[in-house]
Amino acid sequence: MSVVGLDVGNENCIVGVARQRGIDVVLNDESKRETPGMVSFAEKQRFLGVAGAASAMMNPRNTISQIKRMIGRPFSDPEMQEDLRLFPFSVTEGPDGFPLINVQYLGEPRQFTPTQVLGMLLSNLKSIAEKNLGTSVVDCVIGVPVYFTELQRRAYLDAAQVAGLHPLRLMHETTATALAYGIYKTDLSDTDPINVAFVDIGHASMQVCIAAFKKGQLKILGHSFERSLGGRDFDEVLFNHFATKFKEEYRIDVPSSARASLRLRSGCEKAKKILSANPIAPLNIECLMDEKDVKGVIKRDEFEELAKPILEKVRGPCERALASSKLSIDKIYAVEVVGSGSRVPAILKILSSVFGKEPSRTMNASECIARGCTLQCAMLSPTFRVRDFEVQDSFPFAIGLSWKGAAPETDGEEEVSSNNIVFVKGNPVPSTKLLTFYRSSTFSIDAFYAETSELPPNMSLRIATFTIGPFTPTVAEKAKIKVKIRLNLHGVVSLEAATMIEEEEVEVPVTKKDISKDDSGEKASAPTDDKPEDAAGVDSSSTEGPVKMETEAPKAEVKKKTKRTDVPVHEVIYGGLPQPELTKAVEKEYEMALQDRVMEETKESKNAVEAYVYSMRNKLYEKLQSYVTEFEREEMSARLQETEDWLYEDGEDEIKSVYTAKLAELKKLGDPLETRQREEELRGPAYRDLIYCIASFRDAAQSKDPKFDHIDAADKEKVISECNKAEEWFKDKKQQQDALPKCANPVLLTSEVKKKTEVLDRFCKPVMTKPRPAPPKPAPTAEPKSAPAEQAPTGGDASAPEPMDTDAPASAPEPETMQTE
Repeated sequence: MSVVGLDVGNENCIVGVARQRGIDVVLNDESKRETPGMVSFAEKQRFLGVAGAASAMMNPRNTISQIKRMIGRPFSDPEMQEDLRLFPFSVTEGPDGFPLINVQYLGEPRQFTPTQVLGMLLSNLKSIAEKNLGTSVVDCVIGVPVYFTELQRRAYLDAAQVAGLHPLRLMHETTATALAYGIYKTDLSDTDPINVAFVDIGHASMQVCIAAFKKGQLKILGHSFERSLGGRDFDEVLFNHFATKFKEEYRIDVPSSARASLRLRSGCEKAKKILSANPIAPLNIECLMDEKDVKGVIKRDEFEELAKPILEKVRGPCERALASSKLSIDKIYAVEVVGSGSRVPAILKILSSVFGKEPSRTMNASECIARGCTLQCAMLSPTFRVRDFEVQDSFPFAIGLSWKGAAPETDGEEEVSSNNIVFVKGNPVPSTKLLTFYRSSTFSIDAFYAETSELPPNMSLRIATFTIGPFTPTVAEKAKIKVKIRLNLHGVVSLEAATMIEEEEVEVPVTKKDISKDDSGEKASAPTDDKPEDAAGVDSSSTEGPVKMETEAPKAEVKKKTKRTDVPVHEVIYGGLPQPELTKAVEKEYEMALQDRVMEETKESKNAVEAYVYSMRNKLYEKLQSYVTEFEREEMSARLQETEDWLYEDGEDEIKSVYTAKLAELKKLGDPLETRQREEELRGPAYRDLIYCIASFRDAAQSKDPKFDHIDAADKEKVISECNKAEEWFKDKKQQQDALPKCANPVLLTSEVKKKTEVLDRFCKPVMTKPRPAPPKPAPTAEPKSAPAEQAPTGGDASAPEPMDTDAPASAPEPETMQTE
């Protein structure tokens, strides 16, 4: 069973796996620890990850990135519209109000949902993990931002199903970071917790959490976040600055070109990284647009002034996280900064002023989430035994329930609407609530967000509707319905079960007793007169008095019996992907993966033909020069040139079988040439093995060595005869082979020589290694006797007792010589 943790970042993705020695970050096909979160659609296949990033510059309008920003969000979301302005690909509104991504795939326009594209990314990460582990990957833990809504979390679960994954948990990214930090600390106290603030500034968002650590325990005290504050916002500041500058200096409009915009943003990102360690950074891009080279310079002070509106947003999430944790600054033990966008020096200054401490960088800023998710997966998996460490996460939103009818705690008849906050903000995850309703027929419960302050704009407050029923009360007019509502490990609200509980009266017969008792519980006295008694010892002539007759019928006791019946539950998720659509998405992903695999195999077949052409052309004039005739060299060279021309013209776009057949044709001509050279190299060792085998067995058969004396002379002659035959065959074949030039096909193959050696060895070895027979055992010597006695049979056990004379009478006296004193 695999243990895998996935960090799906807005720009890059990281895969962590658990091994016996600890947590490792998996390398992709290019031996890199980070895999770009990109999917590029081409005319024949998709390119995922590293291959997708390589296609981004050449195919920007069909390369999808930053899918994390679109997942589970309505198209009308203002933040979504702001993000779409930065994307080079086309996104339109679907019939359900959610975005649809428009691309050209397999030569025709196609539309994909963000869930489908995320499923493609997860499928690529799954493939990377499987190649590294050498086994299939199903169970995993995936990191998600703490601000993800119910709909976004369900979209992640759907995307995982499309990729063939089974998430054991959707874990908050800040919680995963805290777990990766605290599980390795050995100096934690049992009583006094240490409080650590974790600030994660990623590519597009900022998250802050305050965690309390005790020995073997992690508890999240407070969360806060800013959805649109990350490294890309600082890149955009530089992009706008240089785009304006280049428009004035070079008369080029960079935003009007998708490819030029990508190149300039990439250059601005590099400049930002340079400014993190240097006071000034240059920017030089060749042929940015209209075949013009551009260059510029930016100073750190100038950059911070341009980014001042963004830097002012950093303080807010930190202060809100402190407020929700109900801790003062002096209670904060340390401040850990992670995330790809956290290296801007101005951000560190702001964090120092808010928390009163210098931020630390003791963790890997890019890999901590993947490591924490992998640790959580190891805890949830039976495969690994992990140090006991309890993780108490909290939920960032308040969830309420509403229903129509009487409140659960009353039996009132009046129909009213009830709204209750069932899971408060900061509620532990997972958590379960049990509600009791009194209903006579099917009813429904609506789950909704109770607070709107931290939800995305234009986000629907409705989460789901749970319909409970049908059911029919059998005892009372209204049945008692117990409903179990759960906030599970994924942070998803679900109705786990509904049970109808009824109490019915049942008559239970009372068993008869051997000795009767009166109403006071005292035993009846025995009869004192002389009247006859029955078998029970009771006066049968009278039925009066405290004594009860045995023939009286026992009473029946009435008891209450509880009956539990499961009630069906049907849920409707608002904005979620219906099951039929999810099934279609799984099927489409399988079809596209199959198409990708076919195209990769076709490329490999084509590359094999091309590689054989170049390799054989070099061999004809180098390695095989002495083994081919001039005619063969010219003929093979002409065929190779013909194949090369075909590859770049008519054979540019063929199927796998055509390339396989073309390679077979070339090998039919080239293999005999390579066989000559290969046989020349292998012939010498094969000759030596056969000569040694012949000589060794023949010498042993002709030897006068005493160790071979036990072998029959006829068998030795057979061995000598076989050796002589093998030698004669070898001399004849070798003479024919030596007479041929190197450029001729060999008449004596190495395989034939090896086979002859094996046949001779199988015949001679059992004869010459036959073990010497064991020497006969010596006859046992009889012990001396004082009188003649019957001897034991020859070869018998010397220690066996002497046989008795069964013909002698039993009372016959023993001979005098047998007497002992």
